[in-house]
Amino acid sequence: MLRVILELFRIVAIIFILGSLMGALVNLIYASMEINVDNPTGGWFVGVAILLLLFVLYRNRLQFSGFYKSKGKEKLSNKISIFLICFSMLLITIAPLFR
Repeated sequence: MLRVILELFRIVAIIFILGSLMGALVNLIYASMEINVDNPTGGWFVGVAILLLLFVLYRNRLQFSGFYKSKGKEKLSNKISIFLICFSMLLITIAPLFR
């Protein structure tokens, strides 16, 4: 039970730390192009895109190095990984259009 709680804490920390770093990077890139995506709709698109990227990263890499050990762990298929990554890049790309 303690391993599950530690793994949940690890997931939350990954989302907050890596998510905020990725969000800052996206804002920095958009700021260099003088685009503001802090509005509600554009911000939601960027946030969902970052969460999708973190989900793919966790399912394909980070779940195998955590506290919780089980036999049912497996990576996402290549098709699903590529689709989610492309969809998140699309969301990041179209976010400035919704100002």
